[in-house]
Amino acid sequence: MKRMTLIGVLCAASLASLAGCGKSDNNGMGPAQEAGRKIDEASVKVAAKVHEEVGKADAAAADARAKTPDAVEQAKRNLDKVTDKVGQKVEEAGQKMQQDAK
Repeated sequence: MKRMTLIGVLCAASLASLAGCGKSDNNGMGPAQEAGRKIDEASVKVAAKVHEEVGKADAAAADARAKTPDAVEQAKRNLDKVTDKVGQKVEEAGQKMQQDAK
């Protein structure tokens, strides 16, 4: 009797595990195929997002490259202005020193 019960339990467990591997009623795919499909869908979404972000980074880099010559030119103009002001201050200081020395 115990042997028959054990065999019955083993058969039921085997059938249950096989049922889990079978194709689902929803789309004709088994669980592993369904998981693979979901992984494929997720990787497509991730690839699209990465591609989008790379495109944004490329656009930002192109924008920065376009602005660089203007920034360099502005820096040169600012440096020239500062140099002129420093030169004027040095001249004024020199004149004051000459006046104080008299």
